[in-house]
Amino acid sequence: MSPAADLITFNEATSAEAFASRFGTPDDATARLLSAVVGHVHELIKEFRPTQEQWRKVIDFLTEVGHASDERRQEWVLFSDLVGASALVEEINSRRPSGATPNTIRGPFFRTDTPERALGSSISLDGIGEPLEVEGRVEDLDGLPIPTAEIITWQANAEGYYENQQPDLQPEFNLRGLFRADQDGRFHYRTVRPAGYGVPGDGPVGRLLAQAGYPLHRPAHLHFVLRAPGFETITTHIYDDSDPRLGEDALFGVRPELVRPFETDGRSGTKVSVKFVMIRARPGKSK
Repeated sequence: MSPAADLITFNEATSAEAFASRFGTPDDATARLLSAVVGHVHELIKEFRPTQEQWRKVIDFLTEVGHASDERRQEWVLFSDLVGASALVEEINSRRPSGATPNTIRGPFFRTDTPERALGSSISLDGIGEPLEVEGRVEDLDGLPIPTAEIITWQANAEGYYENQQPDLQPEFNLRGLFRADQDGRFHYRTVRPAGYGVPGDGPVGRLLAQAGYPLHRPAHLHFVLRAPGFETITTHIYDDSDPRLGEDALFGVRPELVRPFETDGRSGTKVSVKFVMIRARPGKSK
């Protein structure tokens, strides 16, 4: 029999099938993923019916994203973050029972070498900004404290910039610290009130979304990573409930349980109280 007898003719109706049929092992996980991705791309092309010139602009955009990425900037990661793909992967892979603190994506400004600091000390090394006191407790789902839990925090300054964005303007490790909870699971430290900020809009991803009228804002927040032996690591945010852009977080991190009042009482300044609830690590799950 001629090989042409089994040939799937490529046309608008069969395009995805024609691609998938080329795999020698169609049940392979990579083959199935590629077939699904290509199938979705073909459906988009059929739906929007771009001209050759319009499709070339799509290719040019993807090329520009690649050229904008280097060892200091990852435009592809920004693309993943801003279209919600990073948040969705995090959501699927870190589902927790009701009452546990949810994960959010870590963002690009985390540092693995954050210095340990004493409870009650200040992470604001330049003292610039409105003073803020942060106090909190780390506990399990039964409300029991998790002594010596490790709390890593970092944040933007009062102008919306992280220390590693402004190495010539901010002291190294400014607004960063690693603390350990006391025997009652409590911790506290001093800092300054963070400002919200715009995500990078100078690259191809930011320009494209801005052109489409998409908001590129992050509301004011504090970052946290919490670790304790036998528990799942938490990576999360705490958001300032007074920020008017809570509904526009470009990284899709806002959850009702992560929004807290930054309260000013007139005596001790501004304070925010937080609670983090950790769950036991499941067997075989990375901690």
